[in-house]
Amino acid sequence: MPEEKVLTKIKDLTPSSKQVNILAKVVNVGEAKEVMGRYGESKKVAEAIIGDDSAVVTLSLWNEQIGKIKKDDIILVDNGYVSLVRGHMRLNVGRYGNMNPATDPIDNVNTSVDMSSQEFMSERRSFGGGGGGGGGYGRGDDRGGRDRPRRF
Repeated sequence: MPEEKVLTKIKDLTPSSKQVNILAKVVNVGEAKEVMGRYGESKKVAEAIIGDDSAVVTLSLWNEQIGKIKKDDIILVDNGYVSLVRGHMRLNVGRYGNMNPATDPIDNVNTSVDMSSQEFMSERRSFGGGGGGGGGYGRGDDRGGRDRPRRF
C-alpha cells in the first residue's frame, strides 16, 4: 500500500521549510528568463504563482520544468523546499523533488495571502564543511623538527 504523503498548507511555509509536499492550483505562469548560474553557466527560470485555500506562493521553475505546468493546473510538489530570493520566499522543486499533475480538486485559492510578498532577513544557508582555516598544523603541534638531529 503506498505511503500517504503529509501535505503542507502554503500559509505554513517558512524560509527554512524543507521536504514539503504541497497540493496547489496554478494561478499564473510568468515568462522564462535567462539568468547566470552560480558557476557562470546560463540557466532559464520562470516564476509561477501557485495556491491553495490558505495562501499563494511563488514557485521557481528551472530549465526543463518550464512549460510543464499552465494556468489552472492542479499540481503536487513532492519534496519541495523554500529558498529566499532577495528576502522573499520561493518554493523550489529541486533535484531531489518532483512536480506532477494531481487529480484532487482545488476549488478556491486564497489569493489574499501571498507568502512571497513578505520580506525576510536573508540568512545564509550553511552547506556544512565547518568553519575557517583548512589543513595544516594547529598551535601546539610544532613539527619544526627541533628535537631531531641535524644533518650537515
